[in-house]
Amino acid sequence: MNYQKRLLKLRKKIERKKLDAILISQPENRRYLSGYSGADHGIAESSGFLLILRTGPVFLLTDFRFKLQAEQETQDIEVILYPKGVIELLGQLLPDLGVAKLGFESHYTLHSTVAQMSELLGKKGVSLIPAEGLVEDLRIIKDEDEISLLKQSVQLNEKVFEEVYSSFSDYETEIDVAIAIETAMRRYGAERPSFETIVATGANGALPHAVPGTAKLRKNKSLTIDMGLILNGYCSDMTRNFVPNKPTKRYLKLHRIVRQAQRAGMAAIRAGIRGCEADQCARAVIVREGYGDNFGHSLGHGVGLAVHEAPSLSPRSRKKLKAGMIVTVEPGIYIPGWGGIRLENMGVVREEGFENFNQNDIWLDI
Repeated sequence: MNYQKRLLKLRKKIERKKLDAILISQPENRRYLSGYSGADHGIAESSGFLLILRTGPVFLLTDFRFKLQAEQETQDIEVILYPKGVIELLGQLLPDLGVAKLGFESHYTLHSTVAQMSELLGKKGVSLIPAEGLVEDLRIIKDEDEISLLKQSVQLNEKVFEEVYSSFSDYETEIDVAIAIETAMRRYGAERPSFETIVATGANGALPHAVPGTAKLRKNKSLTIDMGLILNGYCSDMTRNFVPNKPTKRYLKLHRIVRQAQRAGMAAIRAGIRGCEADQCARAVIVREGYGDNFGHSLGHGVGLAVHEAPSLSPRSRKKLKAGMIVTVEPGIYIPGWGGIRLENMGVVREEGFENFNQNDIWLDI
């Protein structure tokens, strides 16, 4: 990855904002700019911060637990430990570095942290300036290296699904399937799931974000599996819907409607179209069949280092799609008391259309 190129783009933004430096605390932004992955067990902020000056060196501020990892995963970045906390370290560093205006990620940093920083750094002559979305704006358009990594993540996700699907008779409950999926992800080299795996059988499928439980799998009940993993930092996201035995006529009808809507959405996507237009092309299919009220979420979302990021394919999204954006296409129909069907693929926006990353796409056609 060309981290220097990314830093150069960010520094131009810092200069336009008239900042002396910016403190990066959002984990995906930190990784995007440095390659440092930090921790994956709920202590993202304590894993470290990037301090990026408008000109000059880049510092990775962390504690002893992550020193070796930080040094191994980064290049041309000075690692500095904060044994007494990052705020005290900043109070020592910033005046010596000539930083009077420090940008911070206001959409991510806790209010209590900002208050503590303001109190201490204010005494040192440093002003805190909210800076929202500077790095996220850079991350929206993926380069070809990132696109390749995202494809690999999708392909591994499919491999995991196919393994679990082929041994489906081994599982009794939703949670059994979820455990098998996440175990296979780790076994095949994924860092971790990109979100908590969704497995929903029967009526539970009417919940778009159902939590796997002890509900028994039934041969004649539909099953929704929404799964994703992180490979080399990049996320995948895929939803498959099927009936373990013979599907009913009702299921087949609804599945075909959702698949037709998905195909319409994918066919519409290209550089220059607005997110709301892609959503409308898919939504129109479901509305025409009389199930418009049963499709209550957006058509899709961006994916990258985070599993949910810009752009959005929603009825409210007026922004035009650009080549290099990664999006999901995931229409659904949800019927309380019966269940739901969602089909989700992932791909990249190109000038000429949508490049579908999912190789087992034909599996969805029934």
